[in-house]
Amino acid sequence: MACIDHSSVLDRLDKTLKQVRSKLLNQCIEEMYITEITERKQATKSYMDSEHQHVFITEKTNEMSRILLDTQDKEKQKNDLIASIQHLREVQATKKELMIGQNKANKDRVKTIQKSAGTFESRLRLEIRKPQAEQLQFVFRNINHKDIACPYTFTLWLSAEGEYTVISCDPPLECMPQLEKKVRETNNFSAFLANVRKEFAALNL
Repeated sequence: MACIDHSSVLDRLDKTLKQVRSKLLNQCIEEMYITEITERKQATKSYMDSEHQHVFITEKTNEMSRILLDTQDKEKQKNDLIASIQHLREVQATKKELMIGQNKANKDRVKTIQKSAGTFESRLRLEIRKPQAEQLQFVFRNINHKDIACPYTFTLWLSAEGEYTVISCDPPLECMPQLEKKVRETNNFSAFLANVRKEFAALNL
């Protein structure tokens, strides 16, 4: 029977154990490295996802703020427009009422003028014409003794404010502005007609 070398067997066993231990150690190190790399990738991915989510939320918040401000601005513009339209309607209604009142007052003044002129028509051969709306033309005759049919005329315009304005006079009278001013102050149209006729007659002296 052969003699077994125990020393050699122990050496081989020790060498095998070292190889197994080294292999296990390398496997552990490799697994730890792979685990660390995986965790780092997951952490990076999680960070990137979180960052993208933060950016997305920030953009949506800013967009909602812009929409809200735009809505508020449009609402203010709408309210301002409604207020402006209402104001214009009120102004228009007021102007319409004033116009109606002024037209009525002007019609009353025209009637007064025609009534005042009526006393002169037959006796002084005064003719009243209406060439245009709000205008009256007065034609005097029987002033020039050499030609009693010769016309002496002036045209009167009654403004919306009820003021008398002489827009033409033939033959012209230098004193017409003063006569016009006086009739505005006194509203005595009969006296105005008498004074105008008097000034026309004075031209023949």
